[in-house]
Amino acid sequence: MKHGASSKNYWHGLLAVVLAALLALAACAPGSDAASTSDAVSTEGAGTLETIKAADVLRVGTAGDYQPMSYLDPDTGTYVGFDAELAQDLAKSLGVEVEWVKTSWPTLMDDTLAGEFDVAICGITVTDERKEQALMSNGYLENGKTVLCRAEDADKYTSLEAINKPEVRVMENPGGLNEKFARENLPDATLIIHDVNQEIPGLVAEGEADVMITEVMEAGYYVGQDSRLAAPLIYEPFTHGQLGVLIPKGSDDLLAYVNEFLETEQSSGRIDELADEYIYRYVDEELDQAA
Repeated sequence: MKHGASSKNYWHGLLAVVLAALLALAACAPGSDAASTSDAVSTEGAGTLETIKAADVLRVGTAGDYQPMSYLDPDTGTYVGFDAELAQDLAKSLGVEVEWVKTSWPTLMDDTLAGEFDVAICGITVTDERKEQALMSNGYLENGKTVLCRAEDADKYTSLEAINKPEVRVMENPGGLNEKFARENLPDATLIIHDVNQEIPGLVAEGEADVMITEVMEAGYYVGQDSRLAAPLIYEPFTHGQLGVLIPKGSDDLLAYVNEFLETEQSSGRIDELADEYIYRYVDEELDQAA
């Protein structure tokens, strides 16, 4: 099946699994001629993993606006970044293709609960709130909230107290943990909500806002791309957390598989390889600029 296979094939695969399960139940029903030979029909593994394999597709939810994790390149129409490659690795390990499913930060959990995709992989922080609503894998990459600002203001915005002032304009995209963090920790600052996440660093650089609260990897990436920007607290973030894979409840077999997959990616050095390619080289550039 080609990359980007349609959801039609997914549902055909799902139907095949459901029919197999119904046949197995009928075979085991009292009075059935096939009851004595029920071992000939097995539903073992007929969960999310089996459905994915039957459809030959792993549906991956992504916002596609988060450099350098998962970003939809407008020039090529393909998803690029650390998590984009991680998703491809996961699909390859399953022997299937990736079908990208567009989601957004405001609708991420609703889309997950609605079963719009099998997994979401796009720089998603593991939180207790998310674990209460859905399944989350073990963490595979450290992250934390930090400051992105203009280089000329690098000495000014070095604490929450310095940012939490009415004259300081903080710009965030809607619906994600960055907006939540800003609302909870910067109540006196002027909060500006901007729909397109990847535009915010440029708007800060141009003076349309003063600060963006974002993750360490995103801050490091944009500083490496634009000399007008700085991340003065990149090595002293406000929070410490882990990125994980978000999975709909009921997909326990898939969760177990994903955790084993991530452990293999860690032990093989693949996570470090992706981190060096997409994250640390930008953080290193930031360190060189700060030195």
